[in-house]
Amino acid sequence: MVQPKTDTLEMYYPMAPIAIIRSCFSTRNGTPRQPLVVPLARARLMFDTARVPPASLEGLEAYSHCWIIYVFHLNTDLDKLWKHPSRSKLKAKVRVPRLKGEKMGLFATRSPHRPCPIGLTVAKVESVEGNIVLLSGVDLVDGTPVLDVKPYLPYCDSIEEAVVPHWVKMDDLLAVASVDFSDNFLTTLTNCWSAMDKRKSLYTSPEEFQKLIKQVLKWDIRSVSQRTQNEESADETNDEHVSGDVCRDVIYHLNLEGLDVTYRITSNSNVLVEAVTISSNINIPPN
Repeated sequence: MVQPKTDTLEMYYPMAPIAIIRSCFSTRNGTPRQPLVVPLARARLMFDTARVPPASLEGLEAYSHCWIIYVFHLNTDLDKLWKHPSRSKLKAKVRVPRLKGEKMGLFATRSPHRPCPIGLTVAKVESVEGNIVLLSGVDLVDGTPVLDVKPYLPYCDSIEEAVVPHWVKMDDLLAVASVDFSDNFLTTLTNCWSAMDKRKSLYTSPEEFQKLIKQVLKWDIRSVSQRTQNEESADETNDEHVSGDVCRDVIYHLNLEGLDVTYRITSNSNVLVEAVTISSNINIPPN
């Protein structure tokens, strides 16, 4: 008598990246938590021609959007997850930013820390040139390995009667009151811009790049722990009868295309972008 197989969960499926993302987001910090919330967030999806012939992309330019299946390659627990899965200690519940750090079941969230570190996102297709797809509205960090790309089909991918929990729709909890720039910010940005390699940039001018910064920072990109610390500090300030709109001493960093943007955020959720410098790990082309 043939016994049915019961060990299918022990099977492994060979997968390897077919493309890589070259994004404006140099680090995880500042990368949007969801797609399309930052329209100016651009990326080049660069396919490996040894694995994917450029002809495979023919027709993709006719779609406005596409799905991207990728790997959360910067997860801090990847090594244990892949090499020692029994010791990975996967968390059943994760802290949710919209719930101010309260926990929710892993599969009710889009946390990157998953049993299989695979992500799914949608992006706007701007153009297709050879083996490169120019995207916008991305929430992908630079260097992200891509496993597959599929066209977005509104007639079956968009569900009008879909229902989500109330907390998912509470975007106002992450929205900031305003984003302002210091008086000399654009001048400093222009000086940095002139020293950068324009051929690698996804943007055409310092002014356009400043608009990107504003779009990214209009949502509170800080982690739950950072926001909690800031709120506690604000409470202490109010207890001391000091104006609650005074900028805190904490300086935050946003790294876009190798430019280090520093900003502060007040207890009233006003963002002040103060300065921009070229990151130390970026090579400046010779004159």
